[in-house]
Amino acid sequence: FITPGVIDTHSHMGVYASPSTRAHSDGNEMVRPTTPEIWAEHAFWPQDPNLWRAVSGGITTIQVLPGSGNLIGGRSYTAKLKPNTSARAMRFPGAPQGLKIACGENPKRVYGKRGGPQTRMGNVYGYRNAFQKAREYQYRVQKYERELQQWQEKGDTSAVPPQRPNRDFGLETLVGVLQGEILIHNHCYRADEMHIMLDLAKEYGFSIRSFHHALEAYKLGDRLALEDVSISTWSDWWGFKMEAYDGIPHNAAMLSAAGAIAVIHSDSSTEIRRLNQETAKARRAGLDLGLKISETEALRWITLNAAWALGIEKEVGSLEKGKHADVVIWDKHPLSVYSRPQHVFIDGSSYYDHS
Repeated sequence: FITPGVIDTHSHMGVYASPSTRAHSDGNEMVRPTTPEIWAEHAFWPQDPNLWRAVSGGITTIQVLPGSGNLIGGRSYTAKLKPNTSARAMRFPGAPQGLKIACGENPKRVYGKRGGPQTRMGNVYGYRNAFQKAREYQYRVQKYERELQQWQEKGDTSAVPPQRPNRDFGLETLVGVLQGEILIHNHCYRADEMHIMLDLAKEYGFSIRSFHHALEAYKLGDRLALEDVSISTWSDWWGFKMEAYDGIPHNAAMLSAAGAIAVIHSDSSTEIRRLNQETAKARRAGLDLGLKISETEALRWITLNAAWALGIEKEVGSLEKGKHADVVIWDKHPLSVYSRPQHVFIDGSSYYDHS
């Protein structure tokens, strides 16, 4: 059986590398609630052994995200799993960066005793305040660019040129979101909070590319389908905190049936090696509910849909002429618990051979 390379939209490999020690804990810059200036790429350790174990499970591309301790955690990093000593050398060519945002309990837990935010109200204020500052910064830069063009057109060298606003790396990231250049990946479990974040996106004129974890996404599948928002979720990981109590194993299948873009992710250096099995479980739950989810549709959850969530669907995610030659050869049906990758090719070169 031959499939496209498997894509994981949510990984912390490389920024929480093995062995798990404090020295390798580089995923959360928890110095203040919003840190959009942070880049996961700058903490990614290419020698994390979990990366090559993931390849043995058919994984060819991953998105590495900052952790979820902050309201806005920083930029994500999309990598091809080809060994190198440099994170930049492993970067997926041309892939847009993402921005990690986190709702709910995690930021409250981290900052509740540090001066805030202590509540979900405080969380939402933090997002709105950050994007309001970004909008104002964007206007200042645009005003400078207009004035600079006018100054250049006049050709009066005796006139004082306009002064560019001081560079702000964090606000630059948020302006990139407002301009559609950076894709939002939003850690969010509860349906009500997903609605709030979609409303916030409308208020500031940006879009959310994917809600991650999103255990209650089945409650708003129609809106997610209408607004082209993907859901990166698990098959049946739930109940580990209050906002994860309404998770059901039918989530991905119900979203697919509603016309939404479902994705199965890992958020785990062990589960990433079995994303094909997690996909099979999620499809089985849908079939048990009477939903007609084809094998091809289920396979999209870890290939083409995942590629779309990362903005790289024109390059990978399906076996088509002109796309990258990221290919997995399985010894049995890929949705079987007994199947194992025999060969994994990335950009046409062999990076795993089971023999």
